[in-house]
Amino acid sequence: MSNKEGVSKETRKKVLKEAKRIGYRPNQLARELVTKQSNTIGVIIPDILNPFFAEIAKGILEEASIKGYTALLCVTNWDVQLEKKYIKNLEEKRVEGIIIKPCEDEQKLEDSINTPYVILEGNNVNSAHSCVEVDNEKGGYIGTKHLIECGYRKIAYVGGKKYAYSNEKRLKGYKRALAENNIDLDENLILSGEFDSKSGYELAKTALADNPHIDGIFCGNDVMALGVLHYANQAGINIPEELGVVGFDDISYASLPQIELTTVYQPKYNLGKLAVNTLLDDIKEGKEKTLKRIILQPDLIKRKTTRKI
Repeated sequence: MSNKEGVSKETRKKVLKEAKRIGYRPNQLARELVTKQSNTIGVIIPDILNPFFAEIAKGILEEASIKGYTALLCVTNWDVQLEKKYIKNLEEKRVEGIIIKPCEDEQKLEDSINTPYVILEGNNVNSAHSCVEVDNEKGGYIGTKHLIECGYRKIAYVGGKKYAYSNEKRLKGYKRALAENNIDLDENLILSGEFDSKSGYELAKTALADNPHIDGIFCGNDVMALGVLHYANQAGINIPEELGVVGFDDISYASLPQIELTTVYQPKYNLGKLAVNTLLDDIKEGKEKTLKRIILQPDLIKRKTTRKI
């Protein structure tokens, strides 16, 4: 049944035929107890409705399958308590490792996860785990720099949660681009909310009401950018002549003919694949593992929500 040596082809053929006839299936739990391997990993992400996380999840699930693993997908909806519950449940199911995008500070995970794990977008360089991410600071920089090169000067930053790791890095890149181009930083033009379209809409409404001279907006992600474009359309603001908009992620919707969003591309599917391979390496290496910090490079995708340079 386990395809080991020592059994003739004819005998194996007869046994497998009889097993099929009576509907026999190996007891996976018993097998796991003997081998100490479940060939299962856990995946915890905060938002499956955001195409960014959906494509990462796709990369994880497909790569895990190729490597002979089953991936159990859990969605927290940014709920810390639900995240803790999923960690506990996955470990009770004897997963060999976990890939996680934390809801909050990743350092708190070190006390709650007892299996090998890999962080998506990790920020603690001294932590005892590996991480896979995109250079978010560079992404914030090239997106803001593009707005400046297009002639926009009063540029707002509309981002997600203030202390979210990716938001902090993208904001840092935004500030660096302004400084290098001798544009004074106006803290009133930095707004924080949630990484969703509703928040993008409301923050754009607030920013443009308080600062009508804003002519460019760099958004923390594409979903927020869609909210910004929605508000601009309702307010009769011409894109890109009166207002330039740049997103982050390059989700599938961004390239639709009705949107054509200029954005910072992240290799989302590849992030998922690399997270799986990094986790499997850590599992194999055990206590002797070499911590890995994999940083992929973003790219600027120019479309129709910014002027031509």
